[in-house]
Parts: sequence; C-alpha cells; structure tokens
Amino acid sequence: MIIPAIDLINGQVVRLYQGDYGQKTEYSSDPQGRFDDYVAQGATQLHLVDLDGAKNTTARQLALIGQLLSHTAAPVQVGGGVRSEQDVADLLAAGANRVVVGSTAVKHPAIVMGWMEKYGPERIVLALDVNIGADGVRRIAVAGWQEESDTTIESLIETFLPAGLKHVLCTDISRDGTLQGTNVALYRDLCARFPSVAFQASGGIGSLADIEALKGSGVGGIILGRALLEGKFSVAEAIACWAEQEVR
Repeated sequence: MIIPAIDLINGQVVRLYQGDYGQKTEYSSDPQGRFDDYVAQGATQLHLVDLDGAKNTTARQLALIGQLLSHTAAPVQVGGGVRSEQDVADLLAAGANRVVVGSTAVKHPAIVMGWMEKYGPERIVLALDVNIGADGVRRIAVAGWQEESDTTIESLIETFLPAGLKHVLCTDISRDGTLQGTNVALYRDLCARFPSVAFQASGGIGSLADIEALKGSGVGGIILGRALLEGKFSVAEAIACWAEQEVR
C-alpha cells in the first residue's frame, strides 16, 4: 500500500531534514487540498504528523486535525508527540483510524501495550526510528531523534508481540528526507523475522525505482513524503508501480 504523508507546523505542510526543526522547508498552506489530491489519485490510506504536537503536546493542532480528517475521504493515521492515553483518545475522537506512537513505546512499553489492549492493536502504530551503528546494531532513537536509546528494534518488537502488535512504521534515520533510496535490506530482514507484523517503510524514497526496490521485501506499506511534495512522481504513478507487485 502506498501511504502519502504530510507533516504540519502551524497549519503549514512542511518537511524537516532528518528531524531537524532548524532545517524546515515549507511546501503548502493548504493541507486539505494536498490530501484531497492524494485521494483523487487513488490513495486509500494517509499519514499525518503534527510536528507542533511532537515538539510540545500543549500545542497539538487538534482542531485542525479534526477538521482535516472529517473532510478527507480516506482513513488517516496520525502521530506526533503521543505521550498519554488522553492523546490517543483525542486523536481517535478526531477521526484518526490509527494513532502513531513513537518515543513513549520505547520508554513506557507497558503503558502503550495497555492502550493496545483498550483500543485494539489495529488502532496503534509503533513508529520506530533506528540508527544503525557500525556494529550493525539497530538502536531506536527517541525524543525527535535527539536521543539514542539502548533498545534495539528487534527487542522492542518482541516485547510488543504478545500484545498483538500489528503495525510498525520503521524509519532508517540516515535515509530520512534525503531522497537517496531506502534501506531495503533492513525491511527484508525485519519482515522475514516478524511475519505477523505489517511494516511501513519510511525514509529516503525519491524515485519509482526506490519503490520498485521494495517489491518482495514484505513491507505492507510505503510512506511517501518529500518525493511527492517535490513532484518526483505522482501518487497515481506510485500506486501503479506498487500494484505491479501485487498482481504477480
């Protein structure tokens, strides 16, 4: 599945380079128009990140998110600074079909597993951003990539499997926002190791060839952000490219 994504700061569609708020590019003041265009081209799942909420939970753009989701004719998964059950409840009430949880899943796994039990594992996506060391160890970064934890992505997934974990959005930080291609080997390995989990590949996709490279990897979804905003290819072209895999 192709999953077009937008990041919002103060209602503006933006992109950060490798998570750095100091390296921000503004693309549009019309997030609704952007979502409508993606749906018109065939998108059946969308992804929204509230970067204001990620930086400061009291600045969450909840009213705007609710308005966007109520006018968008496709389900939208939403993330950005989800740290409490109230955050989960608020975003589900605003119309999110899934809530994306990052650092909190690493720091407080038992709490997030409680949310999965209460709201259903289908409603929670773990967003796990990894730094791959020279030793090949995939450690999860937290706090907007400002901190590296000692937790590996493999060990955290193992922790969450008994809770019925269904969705993991995995980003190789070194690739994010670069348009230099995605880490196919990472996704192949994770999908083979955890076949019950639907992985969403994120970071680095800059061409249809990068989508082509993920065919057969096992990923269930591909998050597309900057490449779409910069017109490297269209949503319709991405869907057509990915569909070639699904009919084989």
